[in-house]
Amino acid sequence: MASNAAVPFWRAAGMTYITYSNICANLVRNCLKEPHKSEALVREKVHFSVAKWVDGKPQKPIIRSDTPED
Repeated sequence: MASNAAVPFWRAAGMTYITYSNICANLVRNCLKEPHKSEALVREKVHFSVAKWVDGKPQKPIIRSDTPED
């Protein structure tokens, strides 16, 4: 049985590495001065496409975004 001494602090806090890295990235972006801050916030947006499959064929894809709509 392994000891907990080697467990990374983000794991000990009950979060995944992706969650930890997203928190760190947001902190860094918020610490930037203009114009670098606004450039970084624009690059942060992610868009993706989702298509449902019916009878083995893809339906028309829907473009989604992970950013809240304004």
